[in-house]
Amino acid sequence: MDHELESPILYRPVPGDAPRIDRFEMLRYLGYTGQRIDDELAARIEQTAADLERSVVPRGVRRVFAVDATARDAQGDPCIRLVGTAVELRGTDIFRHLKDARLCAAIACTLGMENERELRALSSQNPLDAALYDAASSAYIEAAVEAMQHDAVRAAEAHGMSANWRFSPGYGDCPLDAQPTLVAALNATRLIGLTVTDQNLLLPTKSVTALIGLFDGEAASAHDRPSCATCRLRDACPFRERNTTCHPAL
Repeated sequence: MDHELESPILYRPVPGDAPRIDRFEMLRYLGYTGQRIDDELAARIEQTAADLERSVVPRGVRRVFAVDATARDAQGDPCIRLVGTAVELRGTDIFRHLKDARLCAAIACTLGMENERELRALSSQNPLDAALYDAASSAYIEAAVEAMQHDAVRAAEAHGMSANWRFSPGYGDCPLDAQPTLVAALNATRLIGLTVTDQNLLLPTKSVTALIGLFDGEAASAHDRPSCATCRLRDACPFRERNTTCHPAL
């Protein structure tokens, strides 16, 4: 797989083949906990999801980098560096995620500025429509990143390698300040229009970056996932308030 290190792979599903929005995932983003949904609201939820699937095509870029797990950060603590880039990944969780990997598949995906403009327009016009569109968009970007992850795993398996799950900056104790260098390493601004704000947030907002470890042997166990107990947002997490998580249950 080493010959692919310098070749970014673009993701743009053809019309009719884009990922499908998981309607239950959409409800989860809306804070659904089993309440009764009347027929009118159910129809609006379905229409919002269907319209989004039809009008917005996700865009993404994936690239494989060699992993250097021998690096130290400015404080002298172990960190992960992606060889040939300025990416430095700090934190116990991301170190555990990638320390035994030979390669890392880095992913960036976005729903684009058309989606961002619609989100902003609806937020000033109709609160319910805005909430439905926001939840559908969150579920849609999740489905698109999941499709990109599956592509990365299949590519690794074709080369006799295994892969673990995806990990994003801001998850566990990995700081968001990795975003600018990761976006730059993927050339994601030019390729898919993805930028990073001064607060290290992605723009368009319905965008995701992620890192997947690729291994010559067996991949790290899924049981090593960071937990809510180590997440920096655990004390102000809207998902925990609704007795759920920001990711699908294992």
